[in-house]
Amino acid sequence: MKLSAREAEACFARPDPDKAGILIYGADPMRVAHRRQQYLAALLGEGAEEEMRLTRMQGAALRSDRAALLDAVKAVGFFPGPRAVFVEEASDAAEPAIRAALEDWARGDAQIVVTAGQLGKGSKLRKLFEAHPGVWAIGLYDDPPSRGEVARALAAAGIRDPSPDGLAMLGALAAELGPGDFAQLLEKVALYKLGDDTPLGPEDIAACAPQSTEAALDDLLHAVAEGRVGEIGPLLRRLQAQGTGAVALCIGATRHFRTLYAAASDPGGPAAGVARLRPPVFGARRDRLRRQAEHWGAARLEQALSILTDTDLALRSAGQTAPAMALAERALIRLAMLGRPR
Repeated sequence: MKLSAREAEACFARPDPDKAGILIYGADPMRVAHRRQQYLAALLGEGAEEEMRLTRMQGAALRSDRAALLDAVKAVGFFPGPRAVFVEEASDAAEPAIRAALEDWARGDAQIVVTAGQLGKGSKLRKLFEAHPGVWAIGLYDDPPSRGEVARALAAAGIRDPSPDGLAMLGALAAELGPGDFAQLLEKVALYKLGDDTPLGPEDIAACAPQSTEAALDDLLHAVAEGRVGEIGPLLRRLQAQGTGAVALCIGATRHFRTLYAAASDPGGPAAGVARLRPPVFGARRDRLRRQAEHWGAARLEQALSILTDTDLALRSAGQTAPAMALAERALIRLAMLGRPR
């Protein structure tokens, strides 16, 4: 039986022990593995591996030994509790063995948990699980998790009562990060907030979120927009050491100042303009962009974009002889001086 996204979420949280099995498939192996772990943990509880209530086998092995799966499903365990047989990386070649095990399955047998990669509509394995009334078939796609899924993940990590901005920021990060990276982020946040009863906010998440070259570029662009000329050189050297080129710097600066221009020229004012930005920004960064847009104003931001356009054309010119990074640094210093209070 094929499950919808909402039904699948309930299934992962509260598996039905009376079902014969489940097929979890998708193009992203990490996403499939994460959901399989969640399902088995909810189905079997703690200590399943140590108590030998979980049997693992490769899908490829079932091609030559079709009886192995049925034998594992029917085997009697030494410890009480639900049992499962996990078939990893199954393909259509394993369909006959899985079909035979499902046909002979009875209540009290081990549940059959099968994972696979991307399966088309014509897949024999997918058709078997979608047509069988006693099993589930769940396809995982690259859709970002819903707000409810993020809230449940937070609760599972021991984080309760997040602020609205914190929950929204986590939702945005969940859409950017893979399921494994997002799970690691939640673990870091849970440790960071250990013993802290205040609501989870964007600043807490920012302190735990993975840092990258983009974070260093943001530091540089904020220094430029806020007129801190003395910080431009050291930050520029840091980015250069990380392999960032002059054209990439110019593109990043143009994107930042276009964002400020969109906010500053909004009919409702910079605050309304920042609130309408997509993707949305949260917490301290939102306040910072608002202050920058208010300080610059639309007229000066037009001048800034003109400087960046000229610099970009110069950097891409075939006849350019001046060092590219020196041109980019000169443009950023001009922008910082332009943005200083008059």
